Amino acid sequence: MTSRPPFAGFPEGPSHPTPLPDTFFTDLLPTIDHLGELKMTLYAIRALAGKEGSFRCLSRDELTGDAGLVSTLGGPAALAEALERSVSRGSLLLVRVDDERDVYFLNSPRGRAAIQAFERGEWRPPELAGTTLDLTRARPTIYALYEQNIGPLTPMIAEHLREAEDMYPPAWIEEALGIAVDNNVRKWSYVRAILDDWRSRGKDEREDRGSTEKARRRYADSLDA
Repeated sequence: MTSRPPFAGFPEGPSHPTPLPDTFFTDLLPTIDHLGELKMTLYAIRALAGKEGSFRCLSRDELTGDAGLVSTLGGPAALAEALERSVSRGSLLLVRVDDERDVYFLNSPRGRAAIQAFERGEWRPPELAGTTLDLTRARPTIYALYEQNIGPLTPMIAEHLREAEDMYPPAWIEEALGIAVDNNVRKWSYVRAILDDWRSRGKDEREDRGSTEKARRRYADSLDA
């Protein structure tokens, strides 16, 4: 058995946390008696938190395609067992889209709503075949991204960034920072205007989604409001 070096410790400075519901600790954790199931549950929570869209799911292809996950669980058979235990426990919800495609949702209000929408024919899980997950590469923190793209941190800006972390997915913040850089408007107020617009109008449903210039003018106008 190959020995692993001891854990070096959590890094200094701010990092983006993965939120865990209180009920994970009060109701779910005391009942889990299988290490593979626990690993799968925690993995799914983190992976789903990093996805975008109103409804978020994981396909079996994504899970089996993550070599790190398969390895840490002990192989494909152990992964299948961990998924089966998680579904039986009720922490994950399984939907068979067709004969060859299984997708998994977190048993949360959002996950249950997604399944109801699927059953009513109002929504269909996206094609995820061929995609892979890699949770070993952590995204740069919002603080590092700000310093790399906008400028030095101040206590006030740090507070704004903490608030944004609680309100928006990390991928949204990263993309909004990129838009600000592309448009050469290196101001947090501009980034926040983009995020607020996506939240109120829908990130992928805006009328100006295909018009970069129209969107840029509206974001810029918001700075003068």
